[in-house]
Amino acid sequence: MNQMNDVFHIATTIARAPSADTPSCLTKKDFESSQDVRWCPGCGDYAVLAQVQKLLPTLGIPRENFAFISGIGCSSRFPYYMETYGMHSIHGRAPAIASGLKLARPELSVWVVTGDGDALAIGGNHFIHAMRRNVDLKIILFNNRIYGLTKGQYSPTSEMGKKTKTSPLGSIDRPFSPLALALGAGATFVARAVDTDLPNLQRVLTRAAQHQGTAFVEILQNCIVFNDGAYDALTDKKTRADARIMLEHGQPLLFGNDGKRGIRLRGLTPEVVNVGENDITEADLMMHDETASSSTLAFLLAQFEAPEFPVPLGVFRALELPTYQQRNNEQADNARQAKGKGNLASLLNSGDRWTIT
Repeated sequence: MNQMNDVFHIATTIARAPSADTPSCLTKKDFESSQDVRWCPGCGDYAVLAQVQKLLPTLGIPRENFAFISGIGCSSRFPYYMETYGMHSIHGRAPAIASGLKLARPELSVWVVTGDGDALAIGGNHFIHAMRRNVDLKIILFNNRIYGLTKGQYSPTSEMGKKTKTSPLGSIDRPFSPLALALGAGATFVARAVDTDLPNLQRVLTRAAQHQGTAFVEILQNCIVFNDGAYDALTDKKTRADARIMLEHGQPLLFGNDGKRGIRLRGLTPEVVNVGENDITEADLMMHDETASSSTLAFLLAQFEAPEFPVPLGVFRALELPTYQQRNNEQADNARQAKGKGNLASLLNSGDRWTIT
């Protein structure tokens, strides 16, 4: 009953029409709702919320043309805190609901906010088919490698051996790579950022917002209560230079404090090398191409894991391909040209029918 009350509350308070404003006059404050933010103090979700609220006024889109759709989980409270249209929807089904909304209202900028459990467990099918169809959605996945809302069970991205309330002896499941899954499903925009790396997070979200088609962003997000420190190596100033690699289109894959460590390919087998040793130069390194028609190298990068390899951050793939809405509109237009506009009442009363008296 409490959950039903929450659904009614979100429908009546968040999904109301925001007041119309001139896009150029909007500020971050215009996108902050009056709802109390109820994430745990120190949660990485706060940083993501702030960056999204900061980004939207820069896009030149009227506030009433934004919609945020979420599923179930800590991250899925996001629509409460955005002063836009929004819906706190059904567990795992946010991409399906958002797809329907985008097709019905193509002028809207539709965002999906989900988590590793919501998107990759019960919502796995909806997630991959949104990528496959290339619906014009912006999908943000908060990956804290744990079920936070239900108090600390292992999730589809928890590492093997993870001890939780549902895996007291350690998880024996192999974890998903959300990026590899998205790439395998044919996603046209795939990126990753860390919650506290604000410059890269803002760049990635901006690129996603500008992309035509499904834009998928995985955000590595700290759960301070049930999985604190999961990404410390990527955020600690002492370790992050060697633990991560920042992807730049058209540039060699270099990392490390001195920028002299790199990734070289032997066939399709990557290896970490030191530039300057054994006559290795930057020309020998793997070059990042986010626009490559094949997702092979992006898929390879998506599977880099510490400590063997640095964790890649940034844009993995960015292709401009026809969107689902474009193909749907073309098909509908061709059908109307061939058969006329049609009449729903005539259709419903055509063919076999029965009269019940």
